[in-house]
Amino acid sequence: MKIDFVIDFGDSRADLARTGGKGASLSRLIRAGLPVPGGFHITTSAYEAFVERNGLAQQIEAALHAVDHTDPVSAESASKSIRNVFGRAAIPAALASEIVEAYASLPGKDPAVAVRSSASTEDLPGASFAGQQETYLNVSGPSKVLDAVKKCWGSLWTARAITYRAEQEIDPANVQMAVVVQLLVPAEVAGILFTVNPLNGNQDELVINASWGLGEAVVSGMVTPDTIVAAKDSGRVISRDTADKEVMTVRLNHATELRAVPENLRSVPVLDEEGIAELVDLGVRIEALYGMPMDIEWALCDSAFSIVQARPITAVPASEEFRPVDWRLPSGAYVAMRNNIVELMADPLTPLFATLGLHSVNASMNNLLLQFFGRRGIAPEEPIITVNQYAYYNGSIRPGPMFRIMFESVSIARRMFNRPVERWTRAGRPAYLATIDRWENSPWPTSSSMELLTGARALSEAAIDAYGSLVSG
Repeated sequence: MKIDFVIDFGDSRADLARTGGKGASLSRLIRAGLPVPGGFHITTSAYEAFVERNGLAQQIEAALHAVDHTDPVSAESASKSIRNVFGRAAIPAALASEIVEAYASLPGKDPAVAVRSSASTEDLPGASFAGQQETYLNVSGPSKVLDAVKKCWGSLWTARAITYRAEQEIDPANVQMAVVVQLLVPAEVAGILFTVNPLNGNQDELVINASWGLGEAVVSGMVTPDTIVAAKDSGRVISRDTADKEVMTVRLNHATELRAVPENLRSVPVLDEEGIAELVDLGVRIEALYGMPMDIEWALCDSAFSIVQARPITAVPASEEFRPVDWRLPSGAYVAMRNNIVELMADPLTPLFATLGLHSVNASMNNLLLQFFGRRGIAPEEPIITVNQYAYYNGSIRPGPMFRIMFESVSIARRMFNRPVERWTRAGRPAYLATIDRWENSPWPTSSSMELLTGARALSEAAIDAYGSLVSG
């Protein structure tokens, strides 16, 4: 029985097992009559044949066996080892011939294509794997296509993908890689369409991100795109934020390049209301086809939209109108205030700052209070607390310490204004620079993630301590 290593986009056999999540989705779209650029799939059977012919399975297993999933460096090392052996391996002649023949059947001489990884475990409702594997744009010529296909196969084993599969408890022995070869849309404008508002969970709104050039700059976060919120039922624009779009991805010599957006286009909206309405219609059709909220990549060329990818949105927040709001104070606190440096933290704290920054601020403020009063316990152990993710001063001070603060405030103020520049020059700045020098010279590539977190906290605390030298004697 002949195994088809290459099948057409419209082939009914294009499913998750044969063509991976991305490939299966594109075929579903094209069979539903949606505007998808033409191309073909290189199936998971081709990947398996490549691995078997070159005896790569044992090398993959050995590299993965050495991975400690609590140590990101070990995943990077395994990925580098696997991808190196993939790079040295040869594509079997019969398989290479079938790929080249399919490429030659595309319109034009050596047409520019996008060569996209499509793993059998990606774009699933519960695990998207977005950004875990590789895409190569503006690939032209048979040898370049074959080289890009091999790189896509190797990208099944990026450190990010290895770690993510471990987190999702996916057995690496059960994953294969298909590849999508798709005619490249020479996009004038491109972006992403979410068929539900990803910020507030509103099911009646779509959100469009759009920028000049190919979509790579938007997808990779290299440009701040225009953001349009539109009503799903009518296409009416609810809000529009036109960004200062500094860069765009352009085609250049069989590759792509990030270039500056011309000054006269940077602050110009990239989509008019007619284009927005057409995108909304496409988004509604695609969501109806899948029966769930979708994340869609699109491109616009010569006034025609193309859909180049569609995947389920795996994490939709609860609709904002039903989201619980909890303004209760933390246990033990009875007064919260927003003044002084807390006013600089006007927005809700990010999870990273709540984990890293807040710890450093509180540790350094306790050090400062110790310098002022000579002992701990004058103020709460956590001078800054969070209420509903916002930062507040913890004003829960007992009467005794409050009188102590009032009594000593005059002498503290006198010390604060007594030669602060000298204290900064002689103590604060040298201590901060010494901390930076110590961590810059530490062997961070072999450090654990906990050691790196400790170093980041040390630098943050040193910066605040250095500031404290200005106000303490």
